[in-house]
Amino acid sequence: MSAISSSGDTPIALAGAAPRRSRQARVAWGGQVLTVGGDAPVRVQSMTNTDTVDAIGTAIQVKELAQAGSELVRITVNTPEAAAAVPHIREQLDRMGVLVPLVGDFHYNGHRLLTDFPDCAQALSKYRINPGNVGKGDKKDRQFAQMIEIAARLDKAVRIGVNWGSLDQELLARMMDDNARRATPWDPRQVMMEALIESALTSATEAARLGLSPDQIIISCKVSGVQDLIAVYRELARRCDYALHLGLTEAGMGTKGTVASSVALSVLLQEGIGDTIRVSLTPQPGEARTQEVVVASEILQALGLRNFNPSVTACPGCGRTTSTTFQELAKQIDDFLRQQMPVWKSKYPGVESMKVAVMGCIVNGPGESKHADIGISLPGTGEAPAAPVYIDGEKALTLRGEHIAHEFQALVESYIERRYGHDAAAGEARHG
Repeated sequence: MSAISSSGDTPIALAGAAPRRSRQARVAWGGQVLTVGGDAPVRVQSMTNTDTVDAIGTAIQVKELAQAGSELVRITVNTPEAAAAVPHIREQLDRMGVLVPLVGDFHYNGHRLLTDFPDCAQALSKYRINPGNVGKGDKKDRQFAQMIEIAARLDKAVRIGVNWGSLDQELLARMMDDNARRATPWDPRQVMMEALIESALTSATEAARLGLSPDQIIISCKVSGVQDLIAVYRELARRCDYALHLGLTEAGMGTKGTVASSVALSVLLQEGIGDTIRVSLTPQPGEARTQEVVVASEILQALGLRNFNPSVTACPGCGRTTSTTFQELAKQIDDFLRQQMPVWKSKYPGVESMKVAVMGCIVNGPGESKHADIGISLPGTGEAPAAPVYIDGEKALTLRGEHIAHEFQALVESYIERRYGHDAAAGEARHG
């Protein structure tokens, strides 16, 4: 019997992320509103690592994160001085025209800071509250209620963010005791996962009882293991329809953090789980904070859920491509496109979906270039020193000489102006 089955009569099913079924929350500031959950796009967010007391330095980093594509930016609010700086940060951002909501990250003393600094409470668009870090015993309920009542009064969204590194120890101890009395006890990891979900959902129920609209509640249950995160969020999504914030906590540095976050988030997003994401990368020495935004955006773009920047297809290189010319050109074009996007977003609507190919030899070069909107097939080792350029699937011209990189970049700019600039002008004419 052949191991190869015969072809079927139906086409291959196209892959795609499952639909999400979450509620939609509103994150508002001034006259601006950002939706999270429901039919809104999966949102990218990030967090500053500046001292919040440094209002200017923090505002500058928020601006950099926003320009990189972060749609929400979280800042630490841990001291009276930090709380006093928040309105000034918001003011600086408004002066710079940076329309991004600020999320206040509160632990231990958030109830006091939101009460003592009403301008801070108003300037923030969303509060992050960790149920494990709001107090112990009777204080816990009172202090949690104090923060929720302020959020409800000011119509602020709240993320109830549970983290396994700061899980409510009283709840965990009780659940461990209950587990020990089971005829067949669960694995301790399963108890911990159940405690994460229980903490989040119980807190959400209490927040709604205190007057916060369920539509303004976002939940996260963060762990640092890929399989643990997948298990927790599958169960969380089964039990509730709150908007969910995804993130692998303490993901790590460099390749490890990037790969772990990409794997965990992609599995869940493909299943329709997750409404906003953060990639918690530890910056390498000298690395920009914006790298976590780049990775988060690339995850969503790779899954076909969002388009943020024109994509650059480039081959990995082999013995046919001993010259580094195509690598240098691919990086140059990719960097150029990213740098221009803050301006191009409004100037050239739709440019974020453009596909550019920079290929290194004749094997796949012409084919990939034809599939792109604009592509170039550079000469490989031993090939004629000519680089055909394909535009909209057709060979347009051939570049030769020492200035191929500069000439191709000029062609890309010209193509964008012609295609997307014309579309923008036509759109203005139709709606004028």
